[in-house]
Amino acid sequence: MTKTYSYAHGASLTPLLSETVGARLDAQAAATPEAEALVVVRQNVRWSYDRLRRETDAFAAGLVALGLKPGDRIGIWSPNNAEWVVTQFATAKAGLILVNINPAYRAHELEYALNKVGCVALILSPAFKTSDYIGILSGLAPEISGCAPGDLQAARLPSLRIVIRMGQEETAGMYNFGEIPGLAGPGDWARLEEVKASLQFDDPINIQFTSGTTGQPKGATLTHHNILNNGFFIGECMRLTPADSLCIPVPLYHCFGMVLGVLACVTHGSAMVFPGEGFDPLATLQTVAEEHCTGLHGVPTMFIAEMDHPEFATFDLSSLRTGIMAGSPCPIEVMRRAIATMNLNEITIAYGMTETSPVSFQTTVDDPVERRVSTVGRIHPHLEVKIVDAEGRVVPRGVAGELCTRGYSVMLGYWGEKERTAEAIDSARWMHTGDLATIDAEGYCNIVGRIKDLVIRGGENVYPREIEEFLYTHPKIADVQVFGVPDERYGEEICAWVRLRAGESLTEEEVRGFCHGQIAHYKIPRYVRFVDEFPMTVTGKMQKFIMRAKMAEELGVRAAVTA
Repeated sequence: MTKTYSYAHGASLTPLLSETVGARLDAQAAATPEAEALVVVRQNVRWSYDRLRRETDAFAAGLVALGLKPGDRIGIWSPNNAEWVVTQFATAKAGLILVNINPAYRAHELEYALNKVGCVALILSPAFKTSDYIGILSGLAPEISGCAPGDLQAARLPSLRIVIRMGQEETAGMYNFGEIPGLAGPGDWARLEEVKASLQFDDPINIQFTSGTTGQPKGATLTHHNILNNGFFIGECMRLTPADSLCIPVPLYHCFGMVLGVLACVTHGSAMVFPGEGFDPLATLQTVAEEHCTGLHGVPTMFIAEMDHPEFATFDLSSLRTGIMAGSPCPIEVMRRAIATMNLNEITIAYGMTETSPVSFQTTVDDPVERRVSTVGRIHPHLEVKIVDAEGRVVPRGVAGELCTRGYSVMLGYWGEKERTAEAIDSARWMHTGDLATIDAEGYCNIVGRIKDLVIRGGENVYPREIEEFLYTHPKIADVQVFGVPDERYGEEICAWVRLRAGESLTEEEVRGFCHGQIAHYKIPRYVRFVDEFPMTVTGKMQKFIMRAKMAEELGVRAAVTA
């Protein structure tokens, strides 16, 4: 009997798009100029596709006027707002590489990200929640208070020249977002048109940082072709049309917001609806009801928070039909509950990674409910997948192994990291995900574990090594091991086992306090335990699975997810 191997190809009669992100927006604006494109509730923004095109063109021309050239890296550090969406398309039109900076980043992480990819410019919000962005940046670059806008020369941020702040207030050394379009003259507009005409769909357009096992994030470099096509086929799975309006409470800095949200909508003429700067369950429910949204995105914890809200039953969610639950393992019962109580009869699950633009697998509205709640679907159109064993050999269907993806969605590589790129993408262009998965006889995929120690907390990917590297800088800590433990709300929580230097003492709160303001809040360990030794193999390798089991037993928790 012939074996059926764990290989699948997303054969499709629908061709890949062969245009740039900016060209696609312009084409959509030409096709449906008056259709609603962007709604940002908090800012009272309600723009048509033609208005969005004009706003992005004007801002792009202003960026050209500032002297920014194709290939320059420009960071954006902000929560969700209209300026973020404008920047996403304006940078694409001007041939710039947009560098997404996590709104939760603090000084240490911001400095690393800006310097790693050599950002020439930075667009930032004044503040978000407890983060004073202007204050943090000023701490890293105190020279900004004495320089003219566009002429920053900071010792710790040597590449950064231009800082653009959002809002109406003025800050020394910074341009205001609203004044950028006015900087452009006829020559700048002409130059913008030249740039647009010269751009190729394989040009890099976006750098997204993904946490690394060596303790520092890696900059996944994505092209127009990568993310535009991924957004298109995501929307196809959801059957988006110009009649749809998608509520997007997930962050724009992440692929979930800017690809599964923005680009899925723009490639189908649908409306993008943003309920707020960050996730708030009540604001999301209000927005869905008031805007009659037909789709809703979120990680499982977001859907749980919405359904558990005391006012949930008062909202009319009958307009909903579709959306995506992704970014974290999806509990079966949460999916079933969302279908039953939120009218999300055509909700889908998506799986992928930043390095693959990001979605590789997705359920469709036609899949049986049982498949949609218990798997991550089948391979996307025009992509290939194989499941391999430790020797790299393809395993039979139903056998677990490492999931590898190949196709248009695979990133160019990690910015400035040839060796690490080669570790992730082999000579045949297969992206090795590090996830353990199975594929059944019908091609449905199930994620059964992770080869590395990636922790997914509330949709955020966290690599323990990054936290460990930071905690090692504490003068009282001799050794530390960080891992995830199951958590009903976030899927997983961060736990740190700490071994102190001889004669030293620390409390759990002191360890967490050391992290506050230095690393993102979601990376700060919820649980801290002080130990004298760690379980290890005879060769000295840490056995985190033993640590995880002991903590799970102590806390009385267990994993209850299927994907």
